[in-house]
Parts: sequence; structure tokens; C-alpha cells
Amino acid sequence: MSEVSRISVQEARTKVTSKRALLVCGYEDEEKCNKIKLDGAMSFGRLQAALPSLTRDQEIIFYCA
Repeated sequence: MSEVSRISVQEARTKVTSKRALLVCGYEDEEKCNKIKLDGAMSFGRLQAALPSLTRDQEIIFYCA
């Protein structure tokens, strides 16, 4: 398995605001996620619910505080 590369905050922001990537909080608990939520982010629980509608090439950026 290849190593996952890290990206800068600015690169993540650019990808999310241009709709090229989803920003996902690593917490399943919506309340916990909301405490540290970044603009445009969704909780891991919401991502799991959305998985059937995503394409295989959808870029996903995970973050955890």
C-alpha cells in the first residue's frame, strides 16, 4: 500500500471551495465534529451515508483534530 501524502491547508481549501474534493471530519459523532468543524466539512457519519452516491474518483480529504 502506498503512503498517503499530506497537503497544505491552502491546497485543501482550494480543492474544497472549487468542489474538487470533499472535506471530512474524522469523527462519526456529529456533535463532536461540529465543535471543530471547518467551513464546507461534513462528519464521517454523513460521508458514510453519502457513499452510494459518490463516484470512485471522488477525492476525499480527511482531517482530525
